[in-house]
Amino acid sequence: MNKILISIVGPTAIGKTKLAIILAQHYETEIISADSRQFFKEMNIGTAVPNLEELSQAKHHFIQHKSITEQYTVGDFEREAIQKLSDLFKIHDVVIMVGGSGLYVNAVTDGLNNFPTVDPSIREDLNTELAEKGIEALQKKLKQLDPTYFEKVDIYNPQRVIRALEVTIGSGTPYSSFLNKPKAKRAFKVLSVGLKAERPLIYERINQRVDLMVEAGLLEEAKNLVNYKDYNALQTVGYKELFNYFDDEWILEFAISEIKKNTRRFAKRQLTWFLRNKDTKWIEYNYTPKSLLQEIDNEIVNLKHG
Repeated sequence: MNKILISIVGPTAIGKTKLAIILAQHYETEIISADSRQFFKEMNIGTAVPNLEELSQAKHHFIQHKSITEQYTVGDFEREAIQKLSDLFKIHDVVIMVGGSGLYVNAVTDGLNNFPTVDPSIREDLNTELAEKGIEALQKKLKQLDPTYFEKVDIYNPQRVIRALEVTIGSGTPYSSFLNKPKAKRAFKVLSVGLKAERPLIYERINQRVDLMVEAGLLEEAKNLVNYKDYNALQTVGYKELFNYFDDEWILEFAISEIKKNTRRFAKRQLTWFLRNKDTKWIEYNYTPKSLLQEIDNEIVNLKHG
């Protein structure tokens, strides 16, 4: 248990990649990405994948290693990530994990929760309702049946909403009641480090990032993926809004404003999720690297002897 996984969390656009690289270089180690949007090789600009310079500064894993046409679940990621960590810890005492997908982070640090098996027809009915009435109808149903999980989940992700509803309906018990079960036993200790900033600043950084994505060619990237717009990987902020533009439902300016708004909402939900972990060490986004590294060194020493 002398092996340490440093898990870097926080809202989108806060600077998690930069911090991960600083820590990876300091500890001469490697980085595991727990960002579910960055797994897919066809999605580059809209997911803020680390650029070539960043990737060259530290070895990354689970970046653009799958295709949007492949089924890749959080369970698949947990299994592969734990195996990768097992390999990395044979040569490193410290490994870095970074990502804003709370469910994927928790899968690695705590393990997935055990959910009951439910009748497959429930999912079929929910998919039909999604197709006929849209995501709003499912959001309303989830808010009624499980308000606790509604406040935590990305309600714009149909797969997550449907999963919560099928478990809730099939078991007669709210999905949230199956969460926060005893942690899985891991062969490493976790040091959770969160980046924070005042909300107006986070929102300003998000707006700037979206503008930069558009300048970098986000529209062309999304247009090349129109034929795959119904795939789960593309039911995400930054793409679904542009698909509405391509379908002549929205004008471009409105689509871009919706990307910004939905990304801000996503960041708010990320913070809600990560703030639940009372063991996370929160630091200001504009930290001084030298003093921060000293703090992290001390935290690791305490963790090893705690």
